[in-house]
Amino acid sequence: MTDLIHVYSEIGKLKTVMLHRPGKELENLSPDILNRMLIDDIPYLKIAQKEHDYFAHTLEKQGVHVVYLEDLLAQSLTNKDVRTKFVDQLLEESNIKKEDPLHQLLMDYLMALPVNDMVKQIIAGIRKNEIQNITPSLADLAEDPDYPFYLDPMPNVYFTRDQQAAIANGMTINRMTFRARRRESLFMETILKHHPKFKDANIPVWRDRYTHGRLEGGDELVLNNHVLAIGISQKTSAAAITDLAHSLFGHSSYDIILAIKIPHNHAMMHLDTVFTMINYDQFTVHPFILDKAGKIDIYVLEQDDHGEVKITPENDLVKVLKKYLHVSEIDLIPTGNGDPIAAAREQWNDGSNTLAITPGEVVTYDRNYVSNDLLRKHGILVHKIHSSELSRGRGGSRCMSCPLVREDL
Repeated sequence: MTDLIHVYSEIGKLKTVMLHRPGKELENLSPDILNRMLIDDIPYLKIAQKEHDYFAHTLEKQGVHVVYLEDLLAQSLTNKDVRTKFVDQLLEESNIKKEDPLHQLLMDYLMALPVNDMVKQIIAGIRKNEIQNITPSLADLAEDPDYPFYLDPMPNVYFTRDQQAAIANGMTINRMTFRARRRESLFMETILKHHPKFKDANIPVWRDRYTHGRLEGGDELVLNNHVLAIGISQKTSAAAITDLAHSLFGHSSYDIILAIKIPHNHAMMHLDTVFTMINYDQFTVHPFILDKAGKIDIYVLEQDDHGEVKITPENDLVKVLKKYLHVSEIDLIPTGNGDPIAAAREQWNDGSNTLAITPGEVVTYDRNYVSNDLLRKHGILVHKIHSSELSRGRGGSRCMSCPLVREDL
């Protein structure tokens, strides 16, 4: 297998994964801006980095090649013209327009930095007091003179699943729902266009970041080599799923999408916060997404004889999974063992957000001990990672990882 992007399942042996090690962007958080930054709490950076290093080391011990988003981006920006265009677009998307005097000031500041430092600075954000040669009058031109940043930090970048996601030999470069995170997908777009290893690989982009409608990688589950599950959620729209179906059907091996409607709330922002695949016939599921009869709204998207996308409503998750995955049984493993308190608590701390590294073997947060014990009872091998600070960002091991290469099943 030589593909740079090769993901035809959720559970095939993980070979290459892209992470982001949290940096100064977490120290640039304050209580007043948490809502603006779309993050619930302020992780302690020193411990968060130790926990993230442990996560990366856990993957490496299992033979996974770990690459870092920030390194790939820096390697894509060695050409000055490419770097200039990237910074210019980033500032434009940060609502700092070319006619604004701040645009040239920040352009000069960032372009003067070594490229690796520039990438770290962009993710960390630029505080007003970091630029020493600015005049008071120019500072007053900022949108909010009392706001501490010229360029907002990106504290959610360590959740590398959302901005982009691999499907087959291509990727979705996602238009994020909220403006605070939209700049993040510019990174992968730049990598595919300009990184020495990626730029000539002709990697398909199934849906780009400029297409109308919202789509995020946490809602994209690659069940096998022709079936996807995609959440209709707070972060992904039904229209975007239909659009993706048009892009994939007839142009890839994918011909079925199971669109699963989950509650539109912050605790269940993506499908992978309530439902993940961990073996051929085993899934984690947050029981609260099912009604009292165990049903949930599912829309099966398929291609009809005329090449059009037809949509069939269903509501029996087990029945649908059996039918389209061609398995005789489905084992739904409930978060927190289905206990009303434990399930809610552990789902809040991403007990349903499991990263499969091979069939029946997963990485999870250690704090979700009820769910972890239940996984073991169902025959799953669990690798626990530390989670006191990483979990404050509301994302687990699957959220923090963007698989680039998996072995075929």
